Amino acid sequence: MEQDELFTVNPGLATPPEPPEPPDAPAATARRSAAAVPAGAPLAVRMRPRSLDEVVGQQHLLGEGAPLRRLVEGAAPASVLLYGPPGTGKTTLANLVSTATGRRFVALSALSAGVKEVRGVIEEARRRRNYNAENTVLFIDEVHRFSKTQQDALLGAVEDRTVLLVAATTENPSFSVVSPLLSRSLVLQLRPLTDDDVRGLIARAMADERGLGGGLELTEDAENHLVRLASGDARRALTALEAAADAASATEHRTIDLATVESTVDKAAVRYDRDGDQHYDVISAFIKSIRGSDVDAALHYLARMIEAGEDPRFLARRLVVHASEDIGMADPTALQSAVAAAHAVQFIGMPEGRLALAQATVHLATAPKSNAVIAGIDAALADVRAGRIGTVPPHLRDGHYAGAAKLGNAQGYRYPHDAPEGVLAQQYPPDGLVGADYYNPTQHGAERTLAERVPKLRRSVRGGSKGG
Repeated sequence: MEQDELFTVNPGLATPPEPPEPPDAPAATARRSAAAVPAGAPLAVRMRPRSLDEVVGQQHLLGEGAPLRRLVEGAAPASVLLYGPPGTGKTTLANLVSTATGRRFVALSALSAGVKEVRGVIEEARRRRNYNAENTVLFIDEVHRFSKTQQDALLGAVEDRTVLLVAATTENPSFSVVSPLLSRSLVLQLRPLTDDDVRGLIARAMADERGLGGGLELTEDAENHLVRLASGDARRALTALEAAADAASATEHRTIDLATVESTVDKAAVRYDRDGDQHYDVISAFIKSIRGSDVDAALHYLARMIEAGEDPRFLARRLVVHASEDIGMADPTALQSAVAAAHAVQFIGMPEGRLALAQATVHLATAPKSNAVIAGIDAALADVRAGRIGTVPPHLRDGHYAGAAKLGNAQGYRYPHDAPEGVLAQQYPPDGLVGADYYNPTQHGAERTLAERVPKLRRSVRGGSKGG
């Protein structure tokens, strides 16, 4: 199964049950859990947090009095659905809930467990509760993969607290978990770890005896690359660190440098500083490649930014701007694609969000181009800023209040829908701007039709008015 969280060991259903432990012995449970991790276990498993003090990130859920902190500290037990991306600590928190409350911990994966296994765990939990006064924390990884029948099998046990359910999912539970289970659980959303969170985790693993014990050095470039590789996933960071540490241990200098990390994780560092010149140079090249209709170059620069860990929301915003700035009405669907990509990135996150960004990039790069929209609004703004404003013609003013008619407001306004063509001669701009042409469509793409239509509209609207 794909372990979605920091550092867990699935005990499996085939493991014989341990002798019952008094429910008031959380300290003993913690000691047993620490001792149970073998020295040869993966670094991510060895560095599993043993207490709330060692948990990185999720401070919005672990603050004083927050529901998750109260749950981990053993107060107000309630079943929870932990929703968030991989490597953010869902399994760790489930283990901590078990430790803090002195409950037996059982883990199931939705990839391999069926209704039979779920009911077996519930029956065992009920037996232990009734005969040994021992309670159970049931952790279900990837609960969104459970069918409705499998999820329904949990309801009774959650309702009467035969088990304290801690379920983990990377999918929005509102769409993937049945309503009765949602209503019986707290839904808590975990966020990706920040770069500082990952740096702190790496530093701890380098120094802690459970980790590398201070026996190796880590260069700044290598640390930065590990942080970028992690993309907010603690397990990914520690897995990459462990691979690099194994390679560095065999060298004379016992140093984990950038070359070591690159060689062990099969992923070269992208020379890209999100706060420096490279950031501006690459995004500039990206936009200019789209404007120039070079779809291959645009995808290259997009890939460089994604690989370097650029904020996908920033990339989506640039695509939305470009859709109007350089394409506009030549392909009105370009803006729809860019906005849809922005929404997709927000909804599904990365790495899957790269697909929506790439689709929008291909659409925009291959679309016909026109800057008539930005030229039109900038020309209008220039006139406004230069003081060419004038007063609104009386027949266009608001007439929906007492006394408006006496002021001449809305008098003589002609309703366009009364005309056979839906267009009639009438002055719309202020006097000083009659005849000003701001929007000048090109002959590109869908704008070719507008290039024929707009002059006809202007002649019909302006009629015999001055400037027409």
